[in-house]
Amino acid sequence: MSNVLRALEFLGLSVWLGSDIFLSFVLAPGAFRVLAQNRDQAGAVVGFALAKMHWIGIVCGLLILLLRLLRTRSVSGVVAPAALCLTLMMALTAVSQLTLTPKMAALRAQMGSIQATAADSPLLAEFGKLHQISVSLESGVLLAGFACMYLMVRELARS
Repeated sequence: MSNVLRALEFLGLSVWLGSDIFLSFVLAPGAFRVLAQNRDQAGAVVGFALAKMHWIGIVCGLLILLLRLLRTRSVSGVVAPAALCLTLMMALTAVSQLTLTPKMAALRAQMGSIQATAADSPLLAEFGKLHQISVSLESGVLLAGFACMYLMVRELARS
């Protein structure tokens, strides 16, 4: 049973990391390339996918922690370094989804069209700043996810 639980932990992390990699390196650049004439529409597609990915990640993270608790039958499983990386991933994702995403959506609504907004607009500047923070948070999630995967493999090798 322990092997099944561990395999499900790896599956959950793989789903999360895979979706993050796909969105960051395939979907987002592809949407802006294919919809180059309508960057607002490309942004809407990426924003929709990002929100779904965030919720999938948070659910995967919670399930992985639950699986670790079931597998180890102790709190040590959820305070191990791999679990702490996972908790960091969930925290960064929650901050992005619950604070940045609503602010960016409000700015997008105020501007009407990001593409048609003047380059010197303070709203566009604020949107750009929030977008950079969002990218940094997503990069942090990805790096913490790689660290989590490494630490989970190391745990497996030691057991």
